[in-house]
Amino acid sequence: MSRALEVDDFSVAAGEIVALLGANGAGKTTLMESILGFRPSRAIRLFDQDVTALAVEQRVALGVGYVPERRRLFAGLTVRENLEASSRLPAVERRRRVEEMLAAFPMLGERPQARAWLLSGGQQQMLALARALIDRPRLLLLDEPTLGLAPLVVADLLARLQTRAAEGTAILLSEQRANLALGIAHRGVVLRRGQVVAVAPATELLHDPRLADLMAGN
Repeated sequence: MSRALEVDDFSVAAGEIVALLGANGAGKTTLMESILGFRPSRAIRLFDQDVTALAVEQRVALGVGYVPERRRLFAGLTVRENLEASSRLPAVERRRRVEEMLAAFPMLGERPQARAWLLSGGQQQMLALARALIDRPRLLLLDEPTLGLAPLVVADLLARLQTRAAEGTAILLSEQRANLALGIAHRGVVLRRGQVVAVAPATELLHDPRLADLMAGN
């Protein structure tokens, strides 16, 4: 199985969901931003290529999608405009992909002209996910995507991630709620103070009585 991401003591393979776990301040967002190139980078390989010296745009162009914490949508733009602004494709293909995303996310397809700030939390999160998926990334990074969402929206979101993984997308899912993430992940990685302290199959971590202590830094 080819590796989409190699960093520190773990990797993410094509078609694999890896849960990135840790308490607030453990370094999950910092690691995500390092992978993307927003922060000074540790040694990182994307799709078997050393990208340590590459800029953010170059890393994204290799096939990386990102759903940041708290979405960071263009609040004043419509659903359709947010999607259009997020694609790097030529105009004709970009329009086709926008329609594809609106069809794949019915709650967005029903309100394509709605301004992002007028959407519910769940709709905003689906828009953030659709933006990240529009150019069909090979690696998808998600930073606390279930934060503040209703249970039904969370279930829908996680099911969509499983479908994407089954189609071959590599997914790194940052979550504080370990049970949620490990419930759909293949493996889990626990961070503490920016360091990897555990890597194990998801089912093994899920039933490990030490998990709470590892995440709490004990």
